Amino acid sequence: MLLMGATQAYAGDEAAVLDSGDTAWMLTSSLLVLLMCLPGLALFYGGLVRAKNVLSIFVQCFAMAGVMSLIWVAFGYAVAAGEGGCDYFGWDSSFLFLSHIGESTMMSGGTIPESVWVMFQMTFVIISPAIIVGAFAERMKFSAVLIFTVIWTVLSYLPMWHMVWGGGLLHHWGAIDFAGGNVVHINAGMAGLVACIFVGKRRGYPGPSLVPHNVPFVLIGAALLWVGWFGFNAGSAGGANGSAGMAMLTTQIATASALVIWMALEWIISKKPTAVGAATGAVAGLVAITPAAGSTDVMGAMAIGAISSVVCYFAVTKLKHALDYDDSLDVFGVHGIGGIVGALLTGVFIREGYDDGNTMGGIAQFLIQGKSVVVTIVWSGIAATIAIVIAKVLCRGLRVDEDVEHGGLDRTDHGEEAYNWEA
Repeated sequence: MLLMGATQAYAGDEAAVLDSGDTAWMLTSSLLVLLMCLPGLALFYGGLVRAKNVLSIFVQCFAMAGVMSLIWVAFGYAVAAGEGGCDYFGWDSSFLFLSHIGESTMMSGGTIPESVWVMFQMTFVIISPAIIVGAFAERMKFSAVLIFTVIWTVLSYLPMWHMVWGGGLLHHWGAIDFAGGNVVHINAGMAGLVACIFVGKRRGYPGPSLVPHNVPFVLIGAALLWVGWFGFNAGSAGGANGSAGMAMLTTQIATASALVIWMALEWIISKKPTAVGAATGAVAGLVAITPAAGSTDVMGAMAIGAISSVVCYFAVTKLKHALDYDDSLDVFGVHGIGGIVGALLTGVFIREGYDDGNTMGGIAQFLIQGKSVVVTIVWSGIAATIAIVIAKVLCRGLRVDEDVEHGGLDRTDHGEEAYNWEA
């Protein structure tokens, strides 16, 4: 796939020729993906929690933007994209602190500066742990959040990036993951499930008090995620080309399909299509089309969106309650399940004529996609368990005290409140 080609381009022998159109699109895509986290995800998650916890969500998202950027620069790119190492980890000491990159450094054989590609991928490492924070929202210590996400990023995100896009294990198998179904969504969704189980349920869960405090925030955040996702998926083509155009088209179609199906399900089952449901359905479609955006066609995108919407709807409304875990903002139900469905269906709905030089197609491709899903679930689950146990030991517990949870994390963790009710 083109993403893989762009990632490995520096290893090639072809001369690099700067294309201003490709560069401009990748710069724009980087901004669009950053927009997904700040302010998109912050608003989406912030609206879903109670008023006393909205700032904690914003601070956690901002913290991910800062901390993960530094990790990526210091050693993350070296571990993820380095040609040395093995099938699970990469390594190139010259990539430490990006010491090899200057103004004129190009992706060998590519059309964009390497600095632009590094920046684009930096936005991915920001959004991935930010997705996880929704699973344990409203009850986890800020210090524990930071320690957990840093360790998980090192143990799970960077290796999965290398396995899929850096020439590692899943790439050798021929797994298709155009823009991060495995690397981002299944990976983060599984980590969210592990973390929320370890942290425990919110006090009062399930109960009528645990409702979104600002539904317009949710819709605005979802809208920003939708727009930003075009950078996420179409930007993964590595330039302004036909693959980017197809990825943008399939992303829109899958999202529209998922949104309509989710609203229809709510209308049929609960008699009221809700605003939060519409937003959640759209995100489920965006998640599911991510691995297939560059390899499917219009009808495939429509099917992926519809199927993922149905599966995620019942995961959120039935599975979570049947298994009795408190995933606050349905990170596993939407990102984990949606990513799994999308990754599997990527092997089913491959458009005629698609060939990235590493794809088998047919039932063989479906089985490869299934193996890649299993590896991602197991790897992220183990890494998340290690990370959460270390965070628990270092922070002397994962949860805030009962009185802190009752009063809200905004006031106690950050010394501020989102709303001045007395003004």
